Amino acid sequence: MTDQNKKIHPVTNQEDIEAAVPTAPLVPRGSSKSDHGDPAAAAAPPPLPSYPIPFNRRSKPPKSTRPRRGCTCCRCLCWTLSILLVLIIAVAATAGILYLVFRPKLPDYSIDRLEITQLTLRNDTATAAASLAAAFDVTITARNPNKRIGIYYEGGSRIGVFFSGTQLCQGALPKFYQGHRNTTVLNVPLAGESRDAAALFGEMQREQQANGFVPLDLRVRQPVRIKVGKLKLMKVRFVVRCRLNVDSLAANNRIRIRNSSCNFRLRL
Repeated sequence: MTDQNKKIHPVTNQEDIEAAVPTAPLVPRGSSKSDHGDPAAAAAPPPLPSYPIPFNRRSKPPKSTRPRRGCTCCRCLCWTLSILLVLIIAVAATAGILYLVFRPKLPDYSIDRLEITQLTLRNDTATAAASLAAAFDVTITARNPNKRIGIYYEGGSRIGVFFSGTQLCQGALPKFYQGHRNTTVLNVPLAGESRDAAALFGEMQREQQANGFVPLDLRVRQPVRIKVGKLKLMKVRFVVRCRLNVDSLAANNRIRIRNSSCNFRLRL
């Protein structure tokens, strides 16, 4: 190897090396820190400042995980109302469909004939009071105009003839079934007796002399069942009221009805 390629390294004496090593400690004895502070503390980040957390009075407390009784009651109430609403809608829809399919119509009634078989004023000598005994024969025509609805006339009916609010006689309609688009003629006998009827009988005579007719009221209360197709519905009540003007109240005579008008109502 040539002299140019040789590297020259400085030679250090052993004495110089020993003189460079410090013999006294850098930190005085009894001292745990240097003048520049603790290296571990200097390496750690400074603590974050603490600020007071403001309290918001409007803030809600944390919700409890336990179920509340009030919420359960509200859910039950909402479910109940929802079920009732669904049932009402279902019933209304069913009723609307039945109405469109069957097209129900009210029955029609008329008084065709009225015959007085008895109208007698009796004086009771024991009580010194007069009683009025009356017996009528009434012919009633009932018409069912419905195509698909039948009517069952049940027992427990009541029919009466009234004058000035006082009942003169009463009776009942027979039990029968009236089919679709059927007209039924009923002959109904009525009988009754009114107490303290002297004034009543006199008022009837004065009414006939003054106006030429006597106004009477015929009232009917009839329980029935409606048959829709093959289904027999619950029992309802027909209430019929007819106003009659008859020419006289002579016994054993066929009375002529000058005019009449009937009103019909349905009650559950």
